[in-house]
Amino acid sequence: MSTLLEITSEESFGPHLASIPSSTLIVLYFHAPWAAPCAQMRAVLSALASQYPITSPPTVSFISVNAEELPDISEEYDVTAVPYVVLLKEGQVLESISGSEATKVRDAVERYAGSGTGGGAANGAGPTTIPPALTAVPREDAPATATQAPVAGGAGAGAAAPALTPEQSKEALFARLEHLVKAAPVMLFMKGTPSAPQCGFSRQLVGILRERSVKYGFFNILADEDVRQGLKEYAEWPTFPQLWVSGELVGGLDIVKEELENDPNFLDSYSVNKATAAA
Repeated sequence: MSTLLEITSEESFGPHLASIPSSTLIVLYFHAPWAAPCAQMRAVLSALASQYPITSPPTVSFISVNAEELPDISEEYDVTAVPYVVLLKEGQVLESISGSEATKVRDAVERYAGSGTGGGAANGAGPTTIPPALTAVPREDAPATATQAPVAGGAGAGAAAPALTPEQSKEALFARLEHLVKAAPVMLFMKGTPSAPQCGFSRQLVGILRERSVKYGFFNILADEDVRQGLKEYAEWPTFPQLWVSGELVGGLDIVKEELENDPNFLDSYSVNKATAAA
């Protein structure tokens, strides 16, 4: 049966994709270790992979990529949040799925690759046993948090979770934001992606980071309204883009420019060039 293969370097990513026949459906899964829904999506994709026997040429190939450790690949596929699944075939992107909806991912894979008939299905592990999706950020109208979602077949499965109070929703959101701002030593919360900024201020800030060869993580706030509104209150900073360094808010474009005017070496310690020279 097929398995979910982890790609650990940008250098090996291109050759691996090139080794896969163009007729094969490639399921590309982007994840991050701090995001709880990613663990659930990994289980979903591993279950799906087990349903497809190894053939020649393969019908489908499942590939996993750490979105933070391999940012160039993430940027290439416009990854705005994790978990994020991209379906490729014949060198073209067929569909992109953001979030942890197991049924949506399963339906998309079966639509392009057909239903699997591998060992998982033979053992009764069909689509109905795929673990349920987790909610990345609970809303006030959502009945369960990521930690409250019942595991399929486990204790309490099928029982309704208590509704969240506004205070609990805010607490859960702030907990997520705390992880997000520390997801990389330099984190940019922007409108759009580095390859396609959606505002001039975001574009300028991306340019500043690139000019200094700063390795950074990014989050497209246009793709997640909870993060967009919640970060304003969490950071006590009402506008975007926002640059965070070592989990601390630096500020927007004007503040970053001021910091660099006062200290031109402000971002040097995060430069890829410096890291290369030190090595």
